[in-house]
Order: sequence, then structure tokens, then C-alpha cells
Amino acid sequence: MSDLALQRGAEPVPPGAPSNDLEGAVSRSPTERAVHAVLAACALVTVATTLGIVAVLSWETVGFFGNVSPAEFFGATEWTPLFVDGQFGVWPLVAGTLLVTALAAVVALPLGLLAAVYVSQFATARVRRVVKPALELLAGIPTVVYGYFALTFVTPVLQTVVPGLGVYNALSAGLVVGVMILPLVASLSEDALRSVPRRLGEGAYALGATEGEVVWSVTVPAALSGIVASFILALSRAIGETMIVVLAAGATPALTLDPRESILTMTAFIVNATLGDAAQGSAVFQSLFAVGLLLFVVTLAMNVGAQRIVRRFAERA
Repeated sequence: MSDLALQRGAEPVPPGAPSNDLEGAVSRSPTERAVHAVLAACALVTVATTLGIVAVLSWETVGFFGNVSPAEFFGATEWTPLFVDGQFGVWPLVAGTLLVTALAAVVALPLGLLAAVYVSQFATARVRRVVKPALELLAGIPTVVYGYFALTFVTPVLQTVVPGLGVYNALSAGLVVGVMILPLVASLSEDALRSVPRRLGEGAYALGATEGEVVWSVTVPAALSGIVASFILALSRAIGETMIVVLAAGATPALTLDPRESILTMTAFIVNATLGDAAQGSAVFQSLFAVGLLLFVVTLAMNVGAQRIVRRFAERA
């Protein structure tokens, strides 16, 4: 550093430490500016895409509520938009979506958690190298394959043991959706369990706890935030599933909780209606966006809830 700088009161720079002039030169270089611009553009694209989707859904939904009152949409219990005197009560679609999601949760949440506990705590390294890729392989199967599997295999098997089960039903669709989201629960929960500090388990062993007590009383509670987050993200995925319910659940907008009956979910309605003759600007066409916006709000609320649960129950070592 020059004598003039020392006279002005500047502190000497330690040997080997980067100077402000060097940092400024790097940040002002054309390469750094280009990298910053590309990264900022990528971030803005994702934000702009989300805002664009919300804007389109909101605009068409406002037009829909100009033709159909919100009281009918949220209060009526019949969904017959394609009839001459159409009814636009969304609750049959909501009930069908929740029914399939509940059935999927019964399959995926306990089995996924148990699989994660086994892979992370009990399995040997050789078994883990086989089981974990096998679980993750389920996530790579196209959902249309799951749909045909539910229709052509699961439903005939269930019809032999469940009386009154129709060809199209919520039961087989929900079970197969559960199988589809099971790898998501297992993978995320396994990562959460393996991230628990080993000293927590070692301390429990030192106090005389058994292996099972360490897993269920120490490790699982310590990873609770990640496990709950995996549950909510998997259920969000189940709510938005389309092809399985389109192929296996049918297209009957019935307000029912009987899994043996044919139902219609929100995503299935969007698919079925877009294949019809809904004229652009009509109430039927605009109802697609109203249902889509409702689905977007539900999944957004679940993701926000997952983040709050993670912050609320996070345990810091």
C-alpha cells in the first residue's frame, strides 16, 4: 500500500488477502457481468412464467364468474357444465380429487416411510445399492403406463375381492397413484433420516436404548420436518395427477366418498373438457380456468404449508 494511502488512514491489507480493487476488477469484468445477466435471466424466466400462468387463469376465471356466480360455483353440489341447463357446482370435482388423494396417502405415506427407515437405518450397503435405485425407478415410469396398469390389472384383481366394484372406480386409481408417489416419500424421507447427526443415536445407545428405540424415538423425531415435508409434497403430486385418474377413475362427477364408484377429479375434467366442443369464451371453456386456478391455489397452499411445517418442526442439533 502506498504511503499516501497510509497517511489518509487506510488500514493495511494483510498479505494474501484480496484487495477491494481486485474484487472490483473481477466483478466489473465482461465475463462476470455476462454470467450474472444469464443467471438473473433464468431466475426471471421462472418468475415470469409463474406470473403468466396466474394471470391467464385469473383473467379467464374473472370472465367465468361474470357468467356463473361464485355462490353457485362454491355452493352447488352438481357439476353438469355440458348440459343445456348446466350446473357449475365444483364440489363433486373436489370430492373426487380428495378421495383419490386420501387413498393414495393410505398407500404411499406408511409404506414410503417404512421403506425409508429400512434403507437408511437397517439395510446393509449392498442391499441399499439395490433397493434405493429400485424404488426410484418407479418414479421414472410414465403415468399413462400406471393408468393402463390400474385399468387392466388392478381393477380386475380388485373386482374379485371387492363386491360392486365398477370398471372405472376411485379405488384402483387411488391405489396406483399411491404407488406412483411412493418413491417421492421414500427418497425424501430417507435423505432426511440420513441427515440426522450420528451423535444423537450414539448418545441414545450410550443410555442403553435398543436399535428400534433409537430409530423411532430419536432418529425419526429428529427428521420429522423433512418427513412431513415429503408427505405434503407427495400429496401435492397426487392432487395434480392426471393420466391415472383419466384412464382408471372414470368421468362421473359424483359427490361421493364411495371408492367403488366412478368419479371425476379436477384434472380429469380439464382433460375431458378440452377434448370436447367447448367454444372459446363460453362458460364451459372458462370453467376450465376456474377449476385450474382452484387446483393451483390448493397445491400452492400445500407447498406453503410444507415450508411452514419445516420451519416449525425443524430440530437443530
